Formats: sequence, C-alpha cells, structure tokens
Amino acid sequence: MQPAPPKVLTTDCCIVGGGPAGLMLGYLFARAGVRVVVIEKHNDFLRDFRGDTIHPSPLQIMHQLGLLEELLSLPHQRAEKLQAEIAGEEVTLADFSRLPVKCRFIAFMPQWDFLNFLASKAAQLPEFTLLKSTRFDDFIYQHDNVCGIRALADGVETEIRTQLVIGADGRHSQVRQKAGLVSRSFGSPRDVLWFKLTKQPDDPEWSMGHKGPKQNFIIIDRGNFWQCGYSITKGQFEPIKAAGISQLKHQIAQVAPFPPERLEELSDWQQLSLLVIRIDRLDKWMIPGVLCIGDAAHAMSPIGGVGVNLAIQDAVATANYLTSPLRKRAVSLRQLKKVQQRRQFPTCATQFIQIKMSGKNRDSNKPSPLPRLIRRFPFLPTVFGWIIGLGFRREKPRFSG
Repeated sequence: MQPAPPKVLTTDCCIVGGGPAGLMLGYLFARAGVRVVVIEKHNDFLRDFRGDTIHPSPLQIMHQLGLLEELLSLPHQRAEKLQAEIAGEEVTLADFSRLPVKCRFIAFMPQWDFLNFLASKAAQLPEFTLLKSTRFDDFIYQHDNVCGIRALADGVETEIRTQLVIGADGRHSQVRQKAGLVSRSFGSPRDVLWFKLTKQPDDPEWSMGHKGPKQNFIIIDRGNFWQCGYSITKGQFEPIKAAGISQLKHQIAQVAPFPPERLEELSDWQQLSLLVIRIDRLDKWMIPGVLCIGDAAHAMSPIGGVGVNLAIQDAVATANYLTSPLRKRAVSLRQLKKVQQRRQFPTCATQFIQIKMSGKNRDSNKPSPLPRLIRRFPFLPTVFGWIIGLGFRREKPRFSG
C-alpha cells in the first residue's frame, strides 16, 4: 500500500513554536492581515514551572492592543516589588511603583492561561491557523533557498510552503539547529529545582523574591500554593538524587523560610522539576528565509524572570519590521537583519546583568554588598525596577489591522 501524499499548506509565514513569542507574533501578523500558521509540538500548553511572569512592559503591549482588561480578568497574583532576604535583612531589590506604564506590577499567571488567551484571540482572525501536535522536521528548499518546512502532524507528514520560517521553539530550538546557526554560551554556575508547597493560613505575605538565611531559595506567591526554587550547583542534581530525597529536604530546610516539617509534602522526585540554566545567544539570528526570536535566539537565565518579556518584545519588533515585506511578498535577508539589530542591545545588556548577578565570580563567603548599596543609594530599587520591569528597549505594535 502506497503511503498517502503529504498534506500541503500555503501561507505567508510559518512560526515554529507556540510559546509567548510564537503566539504573540502569530496574533500580530494575523491582525495585520498576514496569513500565518503556528505549529506547536504538544497538544496543549500545560507545562509546569514555565515562565509564569508577565512584566509591566508586555502588559503595556497588551494594553496597546486593547487586550489588557480581559487578560487581567483571569486569575493572577501581582507583585509591585521584588524582595530578598540577604544576611537576615529584608531588602527591596526592585520597585515597579513609579514606572510610566499602565500596570506597575509583575503579574503571575500560569503560562498556559496566558497562551490559551493569546491563542483564543488569534483564532478569531481568519488569517491565523494553529496546528497542535505538529512537530517540525526539516526545511524545504528551492534553489538552495528555504521555501517552507516539513512537519509531522499527529504522525501525518505535512508540508507548509511559506515566504518565511520563524523559529520560536525555545532554548532547544530545532529550527536554529537545522539552520546551522551558531551560538555563544556564557555559562551559569547554578541550576534550580522547582517545587510546590501548600500555603498555610499563618504564612507571611510574600509576593516574589529570594528568602531565607541564604540567597539560593526562591519563593513566589501563586495564590493557594508557594512556587519554590532551590538553587543548586550546576551538575549536582544526579549526586543529590543519589543521596535520596530525605537528604535533599534536609538541605532545603537549611535555607528555606519554612519550618522543616513543611517539607514533608515532598515525597517523590516527580514533585521536583530541574531547570538547567543556560545563558547563550546566536551570533546571527537568521539565514535567507529563516529568523529565530525569543529563547531560540537567546536563552536567558531565570534571574528577574525576564525571558517572557524579551520574547514578546522580539515578537513585536519582528511584526513591526516584517509585516509590510510579507504583505508585498518581498522579504529579504537585509530586513531580517534589522530585527536582530533592533533587539541585539537589549539582549546583550540583559544577559550582561544576569551574568553579573549570577555570582559566577563572587566569593560566596563574603556578605553581599547590596543592602549597604541600597541604604546608601535609595533610588536603586527604582532603577532596578525599570530594568527588570521594562527592559532596555520597549517595543510598541505599529500595525493594528
């Protein structure tokens, strides 16, 4: 029996990856009248411990698009400050209350709710198509130029013919790998173990930050539970696992702000999720017919939770630069380069700060200078609030349809 011929679709742009960058860009293109197909390898967006922070800058974009009020009607928590406990002292690291935007807070919302919201809005536009359970396989070439992709949709081969392929498929991007794009890694000395702890009525109020006698415990208020992160030395997860979960709970108890008995609800390794931290970026984000954005172009550390922010800003810049060329069917390599040129500085500047804050070269036995600096320069939390909340270059959508 002969195999069925592949299904063939034709569109202006194919976006690989249904994360914040991919769905935001798909929505913006479709809203501007550009035909777009977004493929997502999973059949839903339900993944624990994804980047669940929506910073003031992307909230401002949602406001500019007329979507903010409906978005914020979804369950979420808000943090107007980023706090830390350093050497037993409570310190406000970042204050968002003076930012010149509509929302002066970070919104904590399960990423699947945010992505479902974007997908539902995009689905109302006739130019938008979302294909779930569809995995990128390889490029299609014509005269050595990329003219589409091959994908597997529920095991069925599908060809998507297009002017432009956007890689928005995250830090393990298959698009950038198949395109032969070269990245530079800047390393990270630590990884994070994420887990949940049930909230108790007498727990203190806390929104987001580092807490406990040391800085390697992260705590985020998620409504009825605490999202907790335990920072470990890179490469130590397997030895920790070999020592047993009881030993791990003992180590966590040394740095957590909770009494040891609260950790008893951790009874299985399935309750923990390892985030392998990496900081890297591509030298070039593109080849003719292909462009990478978001984590596919620059993997960020979770410091400040800015990955989603940068991904959405990338998407807006991409839509601003490429909507007209796609409409005219005249996308050139020079125009793709403009996107990287626009987003290169905020990427490099943010990664520079993350590398410095990671403490790679810091003597861990010395007390942090931050409390003393903030007492001496009380404006610093506002400055840090601007850097974390807004970033180094904000984007505003140009095309409203």
